[in-house]
Amino acid sequence: MRSIFTANRTGLVTGASAGIGLEMARSLASKLDSLILVARRVERLEQLAKELHARYPALNVVCEAADLSDPEAVERLLRQLKSRGTDVDVLVNNAGLGESELFERSPWYRVRQIVEVNVIAMLRLTHDVLPGMVARGHGAILNIGSGAGYAAMPNAAVYTASKHFVRAFTESLRAQLAGTGVTVSEAAPGPVESEFDRVAGIEGGATPAQRIFRITAQECAADIVQEFEKGTPVIFPGRNYRWMMKVQPLMPRRLFAAQVAQAARKLRQKLARG
Repeated sequence: MRSIFTANRTGLVTGASAGIGLEMARSLASKLDSLILVARRVERLEQLAKELHARYPALNVVCEAADLSDPEAVERLLRQLKSRGTDVDVLVNNAGLGESELFERSPWYRVRQIVEVNVIAMLRLTHDVLPGMVARGHGAILNIGSGAGYAAMPNAAVYTASKHFVRAFTESLRAQLAGTGVTVSEAAPGPVESEFDRVAGIEGGATPAQRIFRITAQECAADIVQEFEKGTPVIFPGRNYRWMMKVQPLMPRRLFAAQVAQAARKLRQKLARG
């Protein structure tokens, strides 16, 4: 099977300063001529760029500091790309925000941030680079979803809804672009060892299920890039987790509904105890 990277040589990765995004950048660096790294923390991006230059001297690395929860920052990023005449061939919409809170207790600014980063920024970047991909007859888009996009999470209603959106948007866009030379994939990771949980406020010991399915960010990115290169439509990184996600649709929905309801009751009891 032909690699998507044969014709696509300029990539852009959002959320590239840590976790899956950082490891995605490392995995993609050997396959591209140019790599644009986007995140809020420019010092981390510059450190990564230095590392990638040392490993791949011919690679052109560009660091772009942007807070994707700010629509104007997204527009500035797009203007920067346009001013340099950059044609993005490979777009990795990885940046994401999580949560661990009952919806009615979540500050509105946090709700809006999650939607801006997980949904609006993904749409805006895709909408901007896609016409060029279609016109050139090649391109590849990877949207990082989540296992939450295939389930319900009572302590992360907005995050879960955003990942259901990623799943539906990616599937619909893939169908729309059939025959254009542009491939569209979704990666839906399960538990991954990264700072994402800490930022989202999800701290504490892993559950037995999480220990079974949890993989490192490096393992996650390697699995994703391997399948993305082949144009795999939906990617579940990690052997145990991949098996579980294939079996899950065969399970009665009543069972999942009962588990979600039980988790919600436990969460409210925990919060009531302070």
